[in-house]
Amino acid sequence: MHRVGFTTTIPLEVILAAGKTPIDLNNVFITSPRSHQLIEEAEVDGFPRSICGWIKGIYAAVLESGIKELVAVTEGDCSNTRALMEVLSLKGVETVPFAYPHDRDPESLRFEIEKLMRHFNVGWDAVNLCRARLGRIRRKIGEIDRLTWEENRVTGQENHYFQVCTSDMNSDPDRFEAEVDAFLAEARQRQPRRDRFRLAYLGVPPIIDDLYPFLEEHGARVVFNETQRQFAMPFATADLVEQYRAYTYPYDIFHRLADVLVELERRRVDAVIHYVQSFCFRQIEDMIVRQKIPLPVLTLEGDKPTPLDARTKIRIEGFLEMLEARA
Repeated sequence: MHRVGFTTTIPLEVILAAGKTPIDLNNVFITSPRSHQLIEEAEVDGFPRSICGWIKGIYAAVLESGIKELVAVTEGDCSNTRALMEVLSLKGVETVPFAYPHDRDPESLRFEIEKLMRHFNVGWDAVNLCRARLGRIRRKIGEIDRLTWEENRVTGQENHYFQVCTSDMNSDPDRFEAEVDAFLAEARQRQPRRDRFRLAYLGVPPIIDDLYPFLEEHGARVVFNETQRQFAMPFATADLVEQYRAYTYPYDIFHRLADVLVELERRRVDAVIHYVQSFCFRQIEDMIVRQKIPLPVLTLEGDKPTPLDARTKIRIEGFLEMLEARA
């Protein structure tokens, strides 16, 4: 099947309604055994050192995987995406822009979705059928999330994995649903975990590959993955436009925090890990996060796909010791 890559979550229903195979290029990059080399290859091609590692990884992943069509989110995600589109167009990749309106205006968002539908030559009937199909899988992912925070049977890493995979359903909704069903059957049989601290993870998914296991080795478990949960479309909505208006990631920090604050209380979170990506404009939002969240916050910064370094491990251990002293 014809593969369509994209730079961050888009209306997946449109791609599937067109009979295309969706490819979230973030997942292709970060799960590649060559992820570090992909960044180096992008820098050899001319990308500056002071550009986000995700942009460089996506660029190299497109070239390595041979994807010829790309939907790029030009508003509501990385500010470097426009330049990425231009560079990839020189490599023969067809680029299709998609924008989340900053003000969440429903008519503007409908216009963007319908423009995407026209590009892929699909109508609302086919798109809504796909929405119903994906809704069933997303509700199962919601159950995995509930088992994480309410019944304590799922790790932070497992919660992260299944939610982040909903961005493209691992390119095969049927196979992914079977994986979800098997995991749910196994997880429901587990004994509840007993962790010393319940953490929230805010920000984009980590480029660091061993954060969750390290936290759990030290008695802390992530029971709320903010952005990953948003990929799974956790809100019940009347139609596709409202679904992507409720989706918080592409909009302003205050829209995101309105959801975050509710979940911190509901999940009985003790403290927050706020992850920021090097050279990303979202680093500035850390000032707002710290002012608005009434819990201890540890800000971690990542650059390239590597394990935790010694300095970051020491900072995490010190943060958890501080929580222990306050308990």
